[in-house]
Amino acid sequence: MTIQTALNQRQKAAVIVRLLLDDDEASSLSRLDSESQTLLAEEMAGMELIDRQTRDAIITEFCDRLEAVGVTFPGDLDGTLAMLGQQLSEDSTDRLRRRAVIQGRGDPWIRIAALPAPAILSLANSEAVEMVALMLSKLPVERASEVFVGLPRERARAVAQAMSMTAGVTPESLHRVGLVLLQAAEALPRPALSTPATDRMGAILNFATADLRDDVLDSLDRHDAEFAGSVRKAIFIFAHIPARVLPRDIPRIIREVEQPVLVRALAATGEAEAAAAEFILANLSQRMSDGLREERNDLGKLRSSDIEEAMTEVVSAIRRLEEAGEITLILPQDDE
Repeated sequence: MTIQTALNQRQKAAVIVRLLLDDDEASSLSRLDSESQTLLAEEMAGMELIDRQTRDAIITEFCDRLEAVGVTFPGDLDGTLAMLGQQLSEDSTDRLRRRAVIQGRGDPWIRIAALPAPAILSLANSEAVEMVALMLSKLPVERASEVFVGLPRERARAVAQAMSMTAGVTPESLHRVGLVLLQAAEALPRPALSTPATDRMGAILNFATADLRDDVLDSLDRHDAEFAGSVRKAIFIFAHIPARVLPRDIPRIIREVEQPVLVRALAATGEAEAAAAEFILANLSQRMSDGLREERNDLGKLRSSDIEEAMTEVVSAIRRLEEAGEITLILPQDDE
């Protein structure tokens, strides 16, 4: 076997990488681009033994170079934006991402996966079915399923059939498809308000009194029945708890609500609200539910405004937990 002593810079890099491979804590090579990974692997394939003196000299040179470094930068746009965090305005961040798309830099699929659901669904409805099939293959399964079920039936069938043609795609072709899709996504109109109008109206009505909420929804029904239906789906009130909250999440929710507030909410008298209160009690331990029932019975007569305020606080706690990702609400079902 040949012992190599005089090495070029690429071979020295291969030695350092070989030493790092023995360390489970070392970073992977995934941050290198494909060509660099290939060159490095080819260099390592042609090397055999390195004597100890050469190894030590390479390590010393490598450490000297590290010590000479004053500051480092991520080296790509995604890393730079992550480093800058909230220091850049949304407008500046958006402009930088659009410029990167035009120049074809970075991995487009990372950015496609981070697109809002409406943008991905728009691509799935407008681009060639072969490209859509590749997109669904690259997205996380849960996200891909969400997009797929949102497609019209005929298009969903066409995309499913196109999936059979994705097996032989090359990495280069996949990258080009990602760039095309990302450029198409960047061309989509961007609303000034990111939250859909139905969600905003639903969130507002969550905190309105029941009579005002009913009056507004009746008015919307007369003027725009489709919008009214979407707003109803976006509304989440105390009475919706049995249909929208998983039983296992009830103990987590009540820990977010002060007990006197919870007891007042459980004193709700309306039919739907009383059913929600019983649903909460039924999914607690026997000892806890019995204690809450006793406290509720000791309250006496409450003003309806006090009960409604308490129910709103319970709903707010549920919304906070959902936004934090600690619980997941069941999606409202269509009436059909």
